[in-house]
Amino acid sequence: MNLAKSRKRSDELTADARGSKRDFRLGHGIAASITVVLAIALVVVMLVSMTLGQYSMSIQDVVGAIAHYFFGVTPDGYQDVHETVIINVRFPRVIAATFIGIALASAGASYQGLFRNPMVSPDLLGASSGAAFGAAVSLLMGANPLMVQVTAFAFGLFAVGISYWISNIVSRGENIILSLVLTGMVVSSMFSAFISIIKYVADPDTKLPSITYWLLGGLTSIHMSDLPLLLIPIIAGLIPILLFRYRLNVLSFGEEEARALGVNTKAIRALYIVCATLVTSASVAASGMIGWVGLVIPHLARLIVGPNYKLMMPVSALIGGLFLLVVDNISRVFFSVEVPLGILTALVGAPFFLYLLAKGKKSWV
Repeated sequence: MNLAKSRKRSDELTADARGSKRDFRLGHGIAASITVVLAIALVVVMLVSMTLGQYSMSIQDVVGAIAHYFFGVTPDGYQDVHETVIINVRFPRVIAATFIGIALASAGASYQGLFRNPMVSPDLLGASSGAAFGAAVSLLMGANPLMVQVTAFAFGLFAVGISYWISNIVSRGENIILSLVLTGMVVSSMFSAFISIIKYVADPDTKLPSITYWLLGGLTSIHMSDLPLLLIPIIAGLIPILLFRYRLNVLSFGEEEARALGVNTKAIRALYIVCATLVTSASVAASGMIGWVGLVIPHLARLIVGPNYKLMMPVSALIGGLFLLVVDNISRVFFSVEVPLGILTALVGAPFFLYLLAKGKKSWV
């Protein structure tokens, strides 16, 4: 069956899961409006975030500094100090928080659709623990921040590669989903044990504090020079995730139904694993371990627009960016000492997830 028929059939299946075809189309229009509102809200929150801090600035000051730096335009009221604060500190941090939130939420939604399980998170196959191990090794050896990110990124991909390779050997083409989940748990536990060994042998006065703080998650060390290493893999991974998101609708109804519609389930599964791993590893490499975003945000998006991944995926991405951006603002503005993001996302995400479990079971796919 050709691509157009496969896309149409995926819409019909999701429409049946939510009710009637008429309700499905109505939901699509509402979801489109919600997506536009969320996109506008994200841009506004990004601008407002750049005004927050010990040095107070207006949105006009922020826009002027960005316009001067990127386009050479000198607006009225422009000051060099504004550009210094925005470009060196706030702009890279806001961009990083936004894209990391988008990446983690998209990866979480992808894994939940791929494995047909709403309890799945982006670190299922060991990407987060592998990346954390790579960063811990680099910090133990006294590497520079760039090398820490590169090593973390490489080990995140390596961990998922091991999980996928072992699962293929063990499953022999049968129950590949279950084999991936179990293998990912084993690999993740293995790398977590390696991290514990590194923390045990690290110098408690010099190396151990930096390793521990990095593992807690944060964006303190993000600079303009770090953005390309973060944004390029995230954008490269997000493009296929968003383009082929309708295929997750078909996969959620099982392997046999998907194959009957002409979907190459093995290729789609590999594509989403690679892309979700790519964005997760890049995020962890830049920010450390930030949990709960990829687990909670897809649930919230599913409650708002339903289980259709054509609608839910972009909504999930936008809410993820908003969520992490707001949490980062709280971290750097509302406390005298900056609180690691991993702590705040857990404090917010855990009780909110319990609420979603109580209220959102009907929206699960």
